[in-house]
Amino acid sequence: MGGLFLKVLLLGASFTGLLYSLVDFRFYGKTGLKRPNFVIILADDVGWGDLGANWAETKDTPQLDKMASEGMRFVDFHAPASTCSPSRASLLTGRLGVRNGVTHNFAISSVGGLPLNETTLAQVLQEAGYVTGMIGKWHLGHHGLYQPNFRGFSYYFGIPYSHDMGCSDTPGYNHPPCPACPPAVALSQSDSSQPFFLYLALTHMHVPLTVTRQSADLSGQRLYGESLREMDSLVGRIKDKVDSTVKENTFLWFTGDNGPWSQKCELAGNVGPFAGLWQTNRGGSSAKQTTWEGGHRVPAIAYWPNRVPANVTSTALLSVLDIFPTIASLAKVSLPPRRHFDGLDISEVLFGHSQNGQRALFHPNSGAAGSYGALETVRLGQYKAFYITGGAKACDGSLGPEQHHKLPLLFNLQEDPAECAPLDSSSAVYQDILPKVTEVLADVLQDISGDNTSVADYSHDPSVIPCCNALEIACRCQLL
Repeated sequence: MGGLFLKVLLLGASFTGLLYSLVDFRFYGKTGLKRPNFVIILADDVGWGDLGANWAETKDTPQLDKMASEGMRFVDFHAPASTCSPSRASLLTGRLGVRNGVTHNFAISSVGGLPLNETTLAQVLQEAGYVTGMIGKWHLGHHGLYQPNFRGFSYYFGIPYSHDMGCSDTPGYNHPPCPACPPAVALSQSDSSQPFFLYLALTHMHVPLTVTRQSADLSGQRLYGESLREMDSLVGRIKDKVDSTVKENTFLWFTGDNGPWSQKCELAGNVGPFAGLWQTNRGGSSAKQTTWEGGHRVPAIAYWPNRVPANVTSTALLSVLDIFPTIASLAKVSLPPRRHFDGLDISEVLFGHSQNGQRALFHPNSGAAGSYGALETVRLGQYKAFYITGGAKACDGSLGPEQHHKLPLLFNLQEDPAECAPLDSSSAVYQDILPKVTEVLADVLQDISGDNTSVADYSHDPSVIPCCNALEIACRCQLL
């Protein structure tokens, strides 16, 4: 986006400003704590190994590492999809793309967005009396009623999609000649006595990377490190603001939307031990856009002093899909009726009373192989079964071929986190696990077939490209 606008987003001026507006010591009444506040920070294309708390080789995230030492770190935490729009739609609905209709990314010329009959977490909390704000990357529809202010957010300051997609006559151009769109009117202090929900969807770590202290001699890897340090500093500033205002009653959750974009070479993040070697040995990337671990296993930290125990590492199998039902439970609000959810209320895990997470996770195709949204990979306990394999475009330009497996490839992630060698299909372990995988997959597909599902509008029309003229709903980009 335009330089000033992008810098404001990256430096977080609007983040801290909104927090000043939302938090107030009047929130604490004489009768004690009221309903908790929630802050969800979602990083873009961040690698599991980008956090020092996860991967000792990383030295660029002291603030996040500190948060992990003061809260709970999840090491088996997964995005619901391995690309932007489906993952964000699932976060806000608690439902997989085959239910909510969002199975792949919306483009700059997309007409639709997250189906309007889907209820977002923000709408549920707003109806329950929460003040709701969203800042950063939306990517769930930028035309008409698909915008954040119509999806439950009282306040919105951000960009409609990734910051390399632009809003000009040249879709995908990194730096279109657009001035910043006017920000929304800030919330008044009269709202600060209410509990709040803040969804911060960072532009980090998606490329192109823009950092405040960028110098001409920065190599790609150093540039990524600088951007990672900037993201870490921003998260630290947000945490500091929470700590200095509403620390005892605010739940902060940091995670990512999917794994690194390996196609971008040295500008991509670190998957840690989750290298997807079976795939990379055959060509293509095993990170973003794939169902290999590097595509969907993401860093996650929960922070809530005196509620979430400090310096705890949870090995529970969890997902971004769990955020919706967990927050609804903590806010004491009901889930939307007449629809099924794919996440769990994991309050007992968060408070240190349980290590029981999801029994199974289902990883949808997000662009590398198969049909968009199809549940082609199943995680069951420590085992992971691939019915379809394929790689996304790699740094070297290779693209792993799509392969269908009549007998799924089965990996033991506890012994083989790099997904290097599948189990022998004639082994006793394979013969024991395969029927269980088949059963859980059949169960979820049957559940989906009887659910109230949605269909997203993925049609295109260049006239709906957003512009920078606040007086026009949709037009070509023009100076004010």
